[in-house]
Amino acid sequence: MANTTSGTHTFDKTFSVDEIVEEAYERIGSQVTSGHQLKSARRSLNILFQEWGNRGIHFWEIGETNMDLVEGQSDYDFFRSAADGTSATTVTNASASETIIGMSDILEAKLRSGINTTSQSDSSLTKVDRSTYGGYANKRSKSTPSAVFVERFIDKVRVHVYPTPDSTNAAKFIHFFYLKRIQDVDDTYTDATDIPFRFVPCMVSGLAFYLAQKFNPQLVQQMKLYYEDELARALAEDGSASSTHITPKVYYPNI
Repeated sequence: MANTTSGTHTFDKTFSVDEIVEEAYERIGSQVTSGHQLKSARRSLNILFQEWGNRGIHFWEIGETNMDLVEGQSDYDFFRSAADGTSATTVTNASASETIIGMSDILEAKLRSGINTTSQSDSSLTKVDRSTYGGYANKRSKSTPSAVFVERFIDKVRVHVYPTPDSTNAAKFIHFFYLKRIQDVDDTYTDATDIPFRFVPCMVSGLAFYLAQKFNPQLVQQMKLYYEDELARALAEDGSASSTHITPKVYYPNI
């Protein structure tokens, strides 16, 4: 007879912020007894997510879009939030308009023509560094774009396109994959986090490590070891795996 199971796989979807905080406090031998403790834990959780951004490990936050080129426009901004400004015009691969906020960086870009037609074609664009971009003599010269330079500010990411699109390229798009920031944890404690299931254990361990620094210093080193161990496992599982080929070892005994 088969075991009776839940039949669901949504723990990470329903694992709310207040439960995450409660679990982390329990790991350092404490309980949430005040609003200050809850607020402190939420702040630490947001700082933890910022740390993950610095480590460059949030690759579940990769997005894909098409940026509409405008004749004579070389700079395109993508803002941290709608309150900071209006991001450049983009469309999905299905030609639906979208507004992108919270972009962290662009990973790779292509110049796309004939979008969403049978003649759609992509050509390579080089992502250059500041020194290379600064070396271009005339950044306002018009032609077919061949390079992009990504400049990251506090409140936005600016994409510099070189050369500036001319009239023959105004109907084209820049198709790119971009890295988004992890969403904030706000004061709606019944919400879940913007974290995939494989990072749930290290998220809780990381929060326990942060809380130990404030509320139980003698456990800091122990919690740090737990956190780094959980993080290493999550990173190993999160990597792209290639096809596995097993070749049997043939043994010919001396007969």
